[in-house]
Amino acid sequence: MDTIATLALALGGSWASGINMYLAALTIGIAGRVGAVRLPESLQALESPWILALAGVLYAINFLADKIPAVETVNDFIHTFLRIPAGAVMAGAAVGDADPAIIAAAALVGGTLAFGSHATKTSARVAATSTVPGSGIGLSIAEDVAVVGGLWLAITNAVVFLILLTIVVGLMIWLLPKIFRLFVSVVRRVTGRHRSVDSKQ
Repeated sequence: MDTIATLALALGGSWASGINMYLAALTIGIAGRVGAVRLPESLQALESPWILALAGVLYAINFLADKIPAVETVNDFIHTFLRIPAGAVMAGAAVGDADPAIIAAAALVGGTLAFGSHATKTSARVAATSTVPGSGIGLSIAEDVAVVGGLWLAITNAVVFLILLTIVVGLMIWLLPKIFRLFVSVVRRVTGRHRSVDSKQ
């Protein structure tokens, strides 16, 4: 892989892992297995039928959990501790057998990018579902489409993907504080309701 293609795969994989790490692994693994991309040796394990099957099962479980309002919040919280490290590992592995300093830098950038996409996804989901009940299902499907579409673009047209990712990261930086403030206000409103109900009882 050339430098641009490697960069697109590393950043695309980490960004997608922050949203849905199982679907990211599944998409990259399938792409490598069908020959759409030549994965570095450190990522070729994703092409294994066993890994693809495991990623598929975990994605299916996560897909169902993501559609249940009471469960999706807990599911996102738990995956905070999984998606960010997965993004770091994905980025570090994507640069292959590069210098250890480059691998470490890629992992750091990948983990940060995964944190950004995960935080934006989670905060936006909570804010949206609290104001528009039932919107979580539509958002979940849109996220999955974005992961598959984004990774496929990263594999087939690295330059276009990197340009779009730059725009997306800029929007994330701009939107995340606003979404987070909305998220905090929603949490305060909900906890305030619970306290008022408890005081009445």
